[in-house]
Amino acid sequence: MTKKRVRTDILQGMLDMLILKIVSSGPIHGYGIAQQLRSLSQERLLIPQGSLYPGLHRLEDRKMIRGQWKATPSGRRAKYYELTTKGSRRLSEEVAGWQELSNAVSMVLDIT
Repeated sequence: MTKKRVRTDILQGMLDMLILKIVSSGPIHGYGIAQQLRSLSQERLLIPQGSLYPGLHRLEDRKMIRGQWKATPSGRRAKYYELTTKGSRRLSEEVAGWQELSNAVSMVLDIT
């Protein structure tokens, strides 16, 4: 069975939820977020920088994540993001909504 790539032009709300989920695991920089999404989706979610970084800025502006510049293990500087309390609440709401929508779509697709 071959892997199919999922379209990278995913909806803004879905991208925000995925970013919040990855950031909920602990401080991580933008490139790390992209790598985690790619790895956890078994190479199916390839989020371009032109979508990821605006999403990070949007979430930071909305106070759902906070960023802090730090040195990476290799010595270069990168902005590491952490989930805020507001972001944690939003993530819970988004996951519940996504699961409800996913179940509804599955019901329709399972009609024989």
